[in-house]
Amino acid sequence: MKNLEVAELLNELADYLEFSNEPFKVRAYRKAALVIEGLSDDIEHVWKENRLMDLPGIGEGISKKIDEFLKTGKLKYLAELKKKTPVDMEELGKIEGIGPKTILKLYKELKVKNVADLEKAAKQGKIQKIKGLGPTVEQNILKSIEFARKTSERVPLGFALASAEEVVAMLKTCKDVQRAGIAGSTRRMKETIGDTDILATSKAPEKVVEFFAKMPNVADVLAKGPTKSSVRLKEGIQVDLRVLDDNIFGAALLYFTGNKEHNILLRRIAIEKGLKLSEYGLFSNKINKRVAGRTEEEVYKKLAMDYIEPEMREDEGEIELAQHHMLPKLIGYNDIKGDLQMHTKWSDGSNTVEEMALAAKKLGYGYICITDHTGKLAIANALDEKRILEQRKEINKVNKKLSGIRILQGVEVNITDNGSLDMPDKVLKQLDIVVASIHSGFKNPKEKITKRILKAMENENVDIIAHPTGRLITKRESYEIDLDAVFDVAKKTNTLMEINAYPERMDLRDVHVRAAVKASVKLVISTDAHNTDQLHFMKLGIGTARRGWAKKNDIINTRGLKDMLRMLKK
Repeated sequence: MKNLEVAELLNELADYLEFSNEPFKVRAYRKAALVIEGLSDDIEHVWKENRLMDLPGIGEGISKKIDEFLKTGKLKYLAELKKKTPVDMEELGKIEGIGPKTILKLYKELKVKNVADLEKAAKQGKIQKIKGLGPTVEQNILKSIEFARKTSERVPLGFALASAEEVVAMLKTCKDVQRAGIAGSTRRMKETIGDTDILATSKAPEKVVEFFAKMPNVADVLAKGPTKSSVRLKEGIQVDLRVLDDNIFGAALLYFTGNKEHNILLRRIAIEKGLKLSEYGLFSNKINKRVAGRTEEEVYKKLAMDYIEPEMREDEGEIELAQHHMLPKLIGYNDIKGDLQMHTKWSDGSNTVEEMALAAKKLGYGYICITDHTGKLAIANALDEKRILEQRKEINKVNKKLSGIRILQGVEVNITDNGSLDMPDKVLKQLDIVVASIHSGFKNPKEKITKRILKAMENENVDIIAHPTGRLITKRESYEIDLDAVFDVAKKTNTLMEINAYPERMDLRDVHVRAAVKASVKLVISTDAHNTDQLHFMKLGIGTARRGWAKKNDIINTRGLKDMLRMLKK
């Protein structure tokens, strides 16, 4: 699906137009981008069926630009805007907190054209002297530049995993492929990845390499040999393929999955047992023969340890536990019974209550909770008290109509600057589930952020704290927060911590999940879906939970409806 590509294109146009001070066009392109990003249909299908102008906010002008982009992969209008804009909007736009208006102000005041100019001006203390910016903004800019450098070559797992799975599915259609699978950090479900590693087995490796290089989603072939190839996909992700003999697939999968430290320890254990481990198999030094390698399981077994799930292979004590048969049984990818955070057309979602419920039912869920935004979050079309009551009527109506799934009514309420909630308690207590989260004040000091969340948790109506650290992967760092204090109060107040499965969030992250599990804090995995397709994000949340060594019992929405409801505060 090219939905994200088209949405990014429209937002990029809006950035350049905002720099040029054309507010009406900016609003039009931003609105169109939101519509397409939240679209459950494939934008290419809509385009081929000549339905672009049927979409809300898509007029003739924007429709023609989408048409040109989908036909040619380019847009003349964007090229013209770039040519006449004196700054590098793309580069500067990657710095958190630097929007088009600030970029324009910095250009007018200091002739800042790129990140190098920006960093130089900040280090010289020039930015703080500009009206409306100041020393805090200047320091945040320097921090954001450093953050951007660290994450510039990384891709969020949610985007990389979908591409990797598509490549593997295509490879399996090749008659010369025996087995194929994802390796590397993508298989370990790490939150960001560099390149994607794919392994395949075949008796005709050159034919497989040729098939791989000619796949329709390949933009460039970077390298090609008899058993290896590297390509760049159209979405910009590099994928490396290795074609092997089927007898060593397990050993190679183990080696190329990693991580490096885990593999070093395994090789050390093999040496102690008179064996040699490599990507070609496990060999006995005594008889100079391969004794395991077709599957990972047989390699671990020969090393006298239990099989270790890929998500745990980080040299964090998992090998010692495997040797003593004490590994935790991680939550499985099919253990979730319901999704407790999602948005509909009532706020900033793209689908109706019924459409979300039917999509969740197809996934095998027994329940969902609609948690549209409330209060003062104007950008998300937040619900007021009156609209909450109207939504309840619709949910009741759909519940009567559908069988096999129960729809709960919840809200995602804002935690304000002083820790109070922007919806009265008398309204919140009538809801099935209340999710609370921070949407502003991300630069507050650690003590203040922590106090805001602690106060929210002490409200008897708040069941779940959503995306507790506020990060956006590769875009925005977590706000500073004392999670030890948060977990301590969460346990006392029976407040659940969310593992948000949205690709740009994955928040809590893996190390925080493990800390929560250790502190006996109960967790929930939710997708934060804004359309029916995004319900599939659940896999990312489960992967994060597994990386945090969470078991089925640690996650409340692995339970049936009645048991899950009993776990809530209310």
